[in-house]
Amino acid sequence: MFLTMLTAAMFAATFNKQTYQALLTRPARQTGVFACAVCLALIWQIQAGILEHLNIHILGITAVTLIMGWRLAFLCSLLASLLLLYFTELSSNQFAQFLLLSTFIPIYLSHALYLLCYRFLPKHFFVYIFVCAFLCAGFVGAAKILISGGYFYLLGLYDLPTLLDNYMFYAVIMWFPEAMLNGMVITLLITYRPHWVKTFYDQEYLNK
Repeated sequence: MFLTMLTAAMFAATFNKQTYQALLTRPARQTGVFACAVCLALIWQIQAGILEHLNIHILGITAVTLIMGWRLAFLCSLLASLLLLYFTELSSNQFAQFLLLSTFIPIYLSHALYLLCYRFLPKHFFVYIFVCAFLCAGFVGAAKILISGGYFYLLGLYDLPTLLDNYMFYAVIMWFPEAMLNGMVITLLITYRPHWVKTFYDQEYLNK
């Protein structure tokens, strides 16, 4: 119940009247939201794990956050999670936990890292690709595994050696494929469809 209330509060905090009014009046943006949701649901089904709850999968969250903006990224991830709830073995008891650990926290991390990059780093095309997309995505993917491991440890589901040996060490392995996938997606989009990426500003990143 607590996790359900927490995730509901986190989603409610993203609500912005102007954002959703624009979404309702722009069919192209609606298509983007549903396309991102379907893509997330598809890649989240490709997962591996040894023990219950300790599943490893690519997130793709950083790319969606950069493409849609952090507010609509929450909506995309919620829709993707609902698709998994309906079509896969994700249970209603696991739904709030999945939202918190695999979507909401990674979105907040992705957005925070983007803001830091935007504030302190040069606004350059390659900085956006290699730092905002590639490196930040890898960090978020690794952080998700470590945070999830800490969460399961605090719940008492597994002891620390079990988590370290069977789950948390994957943070070292998974950061690169996470970074690569997100980096490739953002590179392709800002090369061929830069207007689809909400956080990519042509006047700032291309006129340097």
